[in-house]
This record gives sequence, C-alpha cells and structure tokens, in this order.
Amino acid sequence: MPVIKKLGQSLFKFFLSNNSREYIERSILTIALVGFLMHLCLIGLVRYDVITFLSESELLQNPISAIYTPFSFILIYEVYALIFYLPYSFTTYITKQYEIITLIIIRRLFKDLASLELTSNWFEIKDDLQFTYDLIASLVLFYLIYLFIKHGKRKMLSEKETSDDVKQFINVKKAIAVVLVPLFFFMALFTFFGWAGDLTWSSEKLPELSSINNLFFDKFFTVLIMVDVVLLLTSFFYVNEFHKIIRNSGFIISTILIRMSFSVTGLINSVLIIVAVLFGLLIILIHNNYERKLPN
Repeated sequence: MPVIKKLGQSLFKFFLSNNSREYIERSILTIALVGFLMHLCLIGLVRYDVITFLSESELLQNPISAIYTPFSFILIYEVYALIFYLPYSFTTYITKQYEIITLIIIRRLFKDLASLELTSNWFEIKDDLQFTYDLIASLVLFYLIYLFIKHGKRKMLSEKETSDDVKQFINVKKAIAVVLVPLFFFMALFTFFGWAGDLTWSSEKLPELSSINNLFFDKFFTVLIMVDVVLLLTSFFYVNEFHKIIRNSGFIISTILIRMSFSVTGLINSVLIIVAVLFGLLIILIHNNYERKLPN
C-alpha cells in the first residue's frame, strides 16, 4: 500500500502539480500561436494557387477561419484545466464543463463568420440561422456562467478545518484525475488521427469538422458523466446531507443534457446547452439556500 500511495503521489505531481499546469499552459498557448500562423500561411498559399491540396475547404477560404485553430488548442487546455480542478472544487470542475461547451460554440462562430451570406433572406439560410442561434447562446451562456461562479464560491477550508473524511474524498478525486489525464490525451490523439486518416493528397476538402466534436467531445462528456456518477456514489461514504446529494445529482443531469446536445443541431442544440447550464445554476442557488437555512 505505501508503494501504491507513493506512486499515486508521484503521478499526481507529474500530471497535475502547479508546475505541470503552468508548463502545459505555456506549451499549448505556444502551439496555438504557431498553429494560427501556419493556418494563415495555408490560406495565403491556397488563395494564390501555390497549392491546390484541400483548396475547397471552408477553413482555407478566409483568414477569419484561422481563428478556429488556436481555439481548438485552447479547448485542449480547458479539458486539462477541468481535470486539474477536479480534486479541489466540484463546482469549479462543473464550471469548466460549462466553459468548454461555451468555447465550442465560440469556435463554431468563428468558422461560420467566415462564410456568412449577408442577404435579405438571412432567416431562410440554414448556416446564417445557426450563426444567429450560436451568437445568442454564447451571450446567454457567458452570463449564466458568471452567475454560476458567483453563487458557487465556497469558503476554502484550511488544512486544520478539513475533516479526515473530506481528505479521503479528495484523495479519491486525485486518483480519478490521475487516470483521466492520460485517458483524455489518448482519446484526443485517437480522434485526431482517425479524422486525419480520411485525408488524401487528392482531397479538395477537409473531412467534416463536426466529426471532431461528435467523436471527441461526444465521448469526452460521456466519460464525464461516468466520472460524475462515480463521484456521486463515492460521496455517499463521506456526505449524507440531502441537499448536497441533490446538488451532485443535479450536476450529473446538467452534464447529460450537454452530452445530448451533440446529437442534435440548430436551435435544439443551443437550447439544450442553455437549459443544461441554467439547470446547474438553479441547483446551486437552491443548494445555497439550504446551506443558509439549515442550523449549524
């Protein structure tokens, strides 16, 4: 047992220490910047007919589309940040889920912005309608996340105030986080190479970009649902307060709604995401009222 415990601590320090987080953050931001510049260069080469490979791809027609690339890497960092905060704060962990789905919408906005059709038939064009839905959804989500963070804040317990049960629960979450880092890394690589495998030198268009969302983030949120269920069941060993159990169960429902949004498009997609975050916000508001009303 001491050997396993020591191994777990070493892996946690390697994957999820503050130094690791700062290194990964700098590395991903550097890659995002390089990716952005490379994407711009590809657009320039296609525009001046220097290359014809993938010349018909919508991501290589307009410089605005190049913003899609750095946002993709920012999303990768947000996935890591979600895992990083899992052992420390459940509400911060849920907040990161909401931030990830909002960034996915923002990334989609940049892609669609490059191919908007500015005509009097705006509300009759499918892509323009999707852009409108996403624009409104991003504003609503931004405000809902602000409210969620505001009402989800908790006074951090000092080491002396932390009970042994809470410490054990934190250790369980650390073990889960250590497993999640390499799991999501290999999931991302598998998705990317599977998507890129559809490319050939005779291709004029990239494979559908929606497949990246459907293959990775679809599976990503499916895994998060499983993690949330494990955390809920584990919490029963340490927490028996009704309002906390309902809060954690509500967060699982919120994650499931986000997962469901990947199976639909258009207005229903945006509505499901907004409802998911709104549900989480209402759960935390009701939970906080319980905390204030219950006797110490």
